[in-house]
Amino acid sequence: MIEIFTDGASSGNPGPGGYGVILRSGQHYKELSEGFRKTTNNRMELLAVIKGLEALKTPGQDVIVFSDSKYVIDAIEKRWLNGWVAKGFAGKKNKDLWMRYLEISKLHKVKFNWVRGHNGHPENERCDQLAVAAGKRTPLLIDSVFEAEHAKAGML
Repeated sequence: MIEIFTDGASSGNPGPGGYGVILRSGQHYKELSEGFRKTTNNRMELLAVIKGLEALKTPGQDVIVFSDSKYVIDAIEKRWLNGWVAKGFAGKKNKDLWMRYLEISKLHKVKFNWVRGHNGHPENERCDQLAVAAGKRTPLLIDSVFEAEHAKAGML
């Protein structure tokens, strides 16, 4: 069993932000994080899950993802994502990331476990630290899909 702990953060919505991930399996432990100059909390929460899954080297893994994001977990567990796909993501945000999630999640047996954020859960607290610190690094990466969509809509 591989455990993936995730968190996303954004200073402003949109604003600079980042994600933090912990991968743990037996004795193996790895942390991941990246920061972006303009993004949202929900994009970072979802990207954290994607990056955690993409870091797995062998397909067919049993994975449990721990997240404090109701947006991510409810979309998957309550099958909202299936409806969004069926409707071509009409009126929904983050289609690029959801499509990326759908592709990577096919490679593994993924389950989700919601954890209350900022409630003393050690791995969630560490992921939050990673995400916040990543959003403060320089230089920050460019979330090109997000920025292009918002520029087109005149929101940046």
